[in-house]
Amino acid sequence: MRLTEALYPPIKPYRTGYLRPDPDHRVYFEESGNPMGKPAVYLHGGPGGGTEPKMRRFFNPKKYRIVLFDQRGCGRSRPRGSLVNNTTWHLVADMEALREQLKIERWLVCGGSWGSTLALAYAQKYPRRVTELILRGIFLGRRADIAWSYQDPDGTASVFPDRWEEYLAPIPHAERRNMVRAYYTRVTSSNGKTAQRAARAWSIWEGATSYLRSNPGELTMMGRDRFASALARIECHYFLNRCFLREGQLLDDVTVIRRIPAVIIQGRYDVICPMRGAWALHRAWPEAEMRIVADAGHSAFEPGTARELVRATDKFGVTPR
Repeated sequence: MRLTEALYPPIKPYRTGYLRPDPDHRVYFEESGNPMGKPAVYLHGGPGGGTEPKMRRFFNPKKYRIVLFDQRGCGRSRPRGSLVNNTTWHLVADMEALREQLKIERWLVCGGSWGSTLALAYAQKYPRRVTELILRGIFLGRRADIAWSYQDPDGTASVFPDRWEEYLAPIPHAERRNMVRAYYTRVTSSNGKTAQRAARAWSIWEGATSYLRSNPGELTMMGRDRFASALARIECHYFLNRCFLREGQLLDDVTVIRRIPAVIIQGRYDVICPMRGAWALHRAWPEAEMRIVADAGHSAFEPGTARELVRATDKFGVTPR
């Protein structure tokens, strides 16, 4: 199956705008699909990644009122790459403010990778505002989850040792005991060349390991200076602060969301957010339906994963008013 066969046809937004949560930030949002349909919000990854038009295509446009937004500092939100007042809980507050601004009472929340982290944090803070959860490529924000991709030579690096060497290259041996801190120092440097070299290396490492089969288009996008800078700055900021979560928080607080209908979708060969995280969530929350994609890595845009995301949104879709 091709990716285009798994998704709904391309659509354009019928409304775009900005949420202004504080004097420092303008948060871009858009709506597409059926204005009278079932509200659903899609949460992009990163943190710091930004939305893409094809994210609209996980939803039946006749049945869903589809809301996408770029989280603080990334995509079309401004200022790009800002770390000021940029934490998990600022993003949760932005989601709730956006829901209120759009006059939505309750919505389906869908997110992958970092988007799954944010979806869980939001649902645990505002469970009565969530009709269903669709979570993909589970990232729980624990120390081990961060170390797996960015520090541990026996983690993602064991599958991509060639790419790991490229990721290590900008960092002197003396600083490699804490790669996130070393990268944070560089991507926030006032030296533009230093910052950009580090940002590109960080971003390309992530892009190179996202797919079961290499995707040259993804690497081209991840290597673009503006995208790479925002992604690397914001990810390093979050990971250095352990995603602003207490250790194990999202698993500990599953009881708050236990009654929310949910689907967990996980690529069997995801080496960025390995299946152990999704399995730990499923063990803590057996009521959530678990779907393992046998021929997929991390990306939402691998055909098998995209197909399961569409199956999940179709499952929760309702006839429009």
